Amino acid sequence: MANGNSNVPGGPPIFSAILTPYRSLDRRGFRILMICVGLICFVSGLPFLLLGAWPVFLFFTLDVFLVWLAFRLNYRSARAFEEVEVFAESVTIRQVSARGKVATHEFNPYWARLSVQEIEDEGVARITLTSHGRSLDVGTFLNPPDKQSFAAALRHALMQARGMAPA
Repeated sequence: MANGNSNVPGGPPIFSAILTPYRSLDRRGFRILMICVGLICFVSGLPFLLLGAWPVFLFFTLDVFLVWLAFRLNYRSARAFEEVEVFAESVTIRQVSARGKVATHEFNPYWARLSVQEIEDEGVARITLTSHGRSLDVGTFLNPPDKQSFAAALRHALMQARGMAPA
């Protein structure tokens, strides 16, 4: 698969989406947050250091490191994404993990069934594509409103593909 699209049927897709996890804090915001946390911990720990209780100051330093580590792990998990393409002949879902592991799933749009699980007061909790005994959860990292709009768009694309499928 040289260009990543060697199994794509002829013609443009009916529907194409790249799903990515939402992160509200960009790099600039992260730097500002870490500066604030560092300053707060330094100012809070300095009196303990001056009183000779240096281990308390070290624990404040550890707090800064743990906040940094938690955000780094969060940003690393944000590298995951899903590509969803619907053609008249196939539905292709390419899931890429945060570590770069790729899993490609193909479904026939005529047989694929989209099920959307909704929870009262929360919205869409799960989107599942099922066909011939295989099930695949799609967009698991999306928030409920994004899941709602994606499910509606995917449902519409599947109906279009079924109308275009050869008899």
